Amino acid sequence: MSDDRIVRPRLRQALCALALATLPGCSGVQHVLAPAGTDAGFLANLFWIMLAGAVVLWIFMNGLMVYVTRINVRQMSPKKAEALIIGGGIVFPTVVIACLLSYALAAMPDMRAEGTGTRLKVTGEQWWWRVEYWPEGADAPIVSANEIVLPAGSRSEIALTADKVIHSFWVPALGGKTDMFPGRETRMSLEPLEPGTYRGQCTEFCGDSHAWMAFNTVVLPQEEYDAWLENAATDAVAPEGEAATRGREVFFAEGCGACHQVRGTAATGKVGPDLTHLGSRTSLAAGTLPLDEPSLIRWVRDAKAVKPGAEMPAYDHLSDDDLSDLAAYLEGLI
Repeated sequence: MSDDRIVRPRLRQALCALALATLPGCSGVQHVLAPAGTDAGFLANLFWIMLAGAVVLWIFMNGLMVYVTRINVRQMSPKKAEALIIGGGIVFPTVVIACLLSYALAAMPDMRAEGTGTRLKVTGEQWWWRVEYWPEGADAPIVSANEIVLPAGSRSEIALTADKVIHSFWVPALGGKTDMFPGRETRMSLEPLEPGTYRGQCTEFCGDSHAWMAFNTVVLPQEEYDAWLENAATDAVAPEGEAATRGREVFFAEGCGACHQVRGTAATGKVGPDLTHLGSRTSLAAGTLPLDEPSLIRWVRDAKAVKPGAEMPAYDHLSDDDLSDLAAYLEGLI
């Protein structure tokens, strides 16, 4: 048996196995083919339509080649040959691609429509996200970090910028991606449809911890979103309990308030993420860790060990009890 007869079946088996292995990736909270919003739904439909167009082109071109080289092998006049090349190789692909392009471009105005709900501003830092909510008529923003909360069923407008380097903002299940530039403001809008939690990611290489620069987008029904926004605008409430009270003392004794803000306290720092309602978030360190006591202790003890290049200093000089109490305080900021 020839080598080709052995290799080709194995190649087909390998391709089939690869296709089956990728099927589980077509779902979940970070996948373009599992849309949970108007914009992502259009992009998913566009993918399938473009795939169908590519298949039609592939079948037509390869079928034509098989026909003239295997099925109907005969001498062809120069005029017919030229017509075949121009029609099959230029005209037909141009028509198909033009139709696909027209379909895609026609939807762009809707995807860039102005938002009707709360406006947001997101700034890409190294390597985390500064988030500001601007309710209608507000004189100052409601500041948060590393998590986006949006209402379901309405279009929210998001202004995007960056501090030092280029980033890119993308929530695959909700819409397309938009780049973020220092000194320049870009914008996008998203219309989530299904409540849930969807993972976002920076998709522009931005340094040491680019891969660890993620965020969760929490989509809530309108009433729950309004209640959440009202709570987000309030000052922090000091957690109760001996451990949390002691942790609050550790927080201020170590000077954490010089970099972080906890509204309603003497902590007014703007260098790092706002911690006013840290305990209500779904993740820690820009989607890197779950938000729980062990993760808080691990992060505070040595942030650079978790996220290379992080500017937060290590607090490995603190005792286990101090770290545990500090975690209790931070987790209680809801």
